[in-house]
Amino acid sequence: MKPILPLIAILPLLAACGTPQEQCITRETRDLRVVEQLIAESERNLARGYAMVETTVWRTDWEPCGPVIVDKNGKVLPRRMCLEEVPETVRRPKAIDLNAEAAALKQLKAKRLALQKAAEPAIAACRRAYPQ
Repeated sequence: MKPILPLIAILPLLAACGTPQEQCITRETRDLRVVEQLIAESERNLARGYAMVETTVWRTDWEPCGPVIVDKNGKVLPRRMCLEEVPETVRRPKAIDLNAEAAALKQLKAKRLALQKAAEPAIAACRRAYPQ
């Protein structure tokens, strides 16, 4: 899961690169996108029959430690290595109540429809305010 973290950190910067109209629409449809992600996750859970949850585990690893040392000739010496506890995010299966998950999915789909209807005037306002 580590490769995704840098991408998540870049997303706000990429959103800032869009046109003012795109930024406005992105801002106005944020809740809708979150609900759509939750729907997709719920559908995957139902298809699998279980959920996947992220947990942090700690593992011991050799990491550079101590001060940087430069010898009298100006050469940087390799740093000392120490055993350190390093966090790692892992995904693990978790049992779920399939009936409750199906009910939550139904509610999320109803919420998506309501958010889509509410977003239409906001999107139109963004297009009027920032024509391309």
